[in-house]
Amino acid sequence: QVQLAESGGGLAQAGGSLRLSCAASGLTFSTYAMGWFRQAPGKEREFVTAVRWSGSRTYYADSVKGRFTISRGNAKNTVYLQMNSLKPEDTAVYYCVAVTDTRAGSTWYLRGSSYDYWGQGTQVTVSS
Repeated sequence: QVQLAESGGGLAQAGGSLRLSCAASGLTFSTYAMGWFRQAPGKEREFVTAVRWSGSRTYYADSVKGRFTISRGNAKNTVYLQMNSLKPEDTAVYYCVAVTDTRAGSTWYLRGSSYDYWGQGTQVTVSS
């Protein structure tokens, strides 16, 4: 049974930082692409970032590029999201996602339907 367990969410001030973690179990972590989506109240779910199985290829939404960094530790079966220079508009529930890293094409990572597994989510709130 695959489980993705997010942690590290909470309250931060604008301009501050948070680091999210996602511990994966029940899968061969090193063969999976991992990522993060988020959903703010009253808004659609949106792609944030993703990383290929090796960590050598990363993808970012324009809204977080230069502020957020995704990384992974295959030995620990964990993916991380370092969020710096936080803005109130980053407030959302953040979801960890996983898919066997066989996807091809230029936009697969943007679609929630591309991912096989989702975590329960962790709340991030940024105050102004």
